[in-house]
Amino acid sequence: MKELNNKIDFSTPIVMGILNVTDNSFYDGNRYNSLEKAVEQASKLVSEGAKIIDIGAQSSRPGSVEISEKEEWNRLKEIIPEIRKQFPKSLISVDTYRSSVAEKSINNGAHIINDISAGDLDENMFSFIAKNNIPYIMMHMKGTPKNMQKNPKYTNVVEEIIEVFGNKIDRLNKLGANNLIIDPGFGFGKNLEHNYTIINNLERLKKLKLPILIGVSRKSLIYNLLEINPDQALNGTTSVNTMALLKGANILRVHDVKEAAECIKIVNFAQNK
Repeated sequence: MKELNNKIDFSTPIVMGILNVTDNSFYDGNRYNSLEKAVEQASKLVSEGAKIIDIGAQSSRPGSVEISEKEEWNRLKEIIPEIRKQFPKSLISVDTYRSSVAEKSINNGAHIINDISAGDLDENMFSFIAKNNIPYIMMHMKGTPKNMQKNPKYTNVVEEIIEVFGNKIDRLNKLGANNLIIDPGFGFGKNLEHNYTIINNLERLKKLKLPILIGVSRKSLIYNLLEINPDQALNGTTSVNTMALLKGANILRVHDVKEAAECIKIVNFAQNK
């Protein structure tokens, strides 16, 4: 696998640590929404093995209502440069679908843009990414966070995701963007059966010839199936992440970095025997 801007080696899977500076995320909302708490959590993520810190200022949990662009940036503007200063060897990703917030984030020290809408919620995102050739994570989502879980339907969920990504990759490549990562979007416009069908067929996304990010950490596909709550979903998260690694995942986006890093180490060791 090629390196991303010569900074990430995808020859072995890596961990992206989640840093939500929101007040209403489904698992860790309101925990790290001060500069001091955010830096403290970033330090924990890095020390446990995260190569990327993914900072999100707007919740995308099912049914969530979007905040204003101004409020989103106000939550990010001090945290991004401080984390860049404190952890200069780490890569910073910003979870936003707004091109204006993406531009400010990059200008203030972020390296990667993580867009849950893959350009669908801001028509200017692709041109911004291409113009600056910024590493770009695009996620598949059917609908918006407000309505995405209202009876999502597919004829063939995996093939439809591949088709959507194929079209978007073509558009981005024609614009000059080539630092791309795909995320099938677990829980974003998918029911329980859809989510596990994707996991079970993840290797089919390899035909797109891009790194694959997996974000299942403590999500409903785990806690609903096991009839528990997100606080109890770490073991289930590790189980699904293991399946994803065996199917070719390159990045694990998680709340719990230590456990994900151990998962990668075990799978790598087993596969190289």
